[in-house]
Amino acid sequence: QVQFVESGGGLVQPGGSLRLSCAGSGNIFNFLAIGWFRQAPGKQRELVASITGAGSTNYPDSVKGRFTISRDKAKNMVYLQIDGLKPEDTAAYFCNHASGSGHWGQGTQVTVSS
Repeated sequence: QVQFVESGGGLVQPGGSLRLSCAGSGNIFNFLAIGWFRQAPGKQRELVASITGAGSTNYPDSVKGRFTISRDKAKNMVYLQIDGLKPEDTAAYFCNHASGSGHWGQGTQVTVSS
């Protein structure tokens, strides 16, 4: 089973940027469609970006233009670049199979506040 380890979160002022990292285990990681999800307190977890094994990306309209997902197959990594951070982006961010069917890691907290 693929394990996911997220990192890179932090406290950022509105308008700032962060790059989140997702380290995946296993030889199949690079062939999987991977998604970044977030969950704010009291809200359901939502998919904010996904990338296929071939590198095709997809975003919901709510984050399109500010979120960029990418992967480095040599390092078994998937990244999420977030620009123009807003207070409503505050949440715990997780990576997983794009379907959300894998084991959830600890996530990384992103807090946007002045």
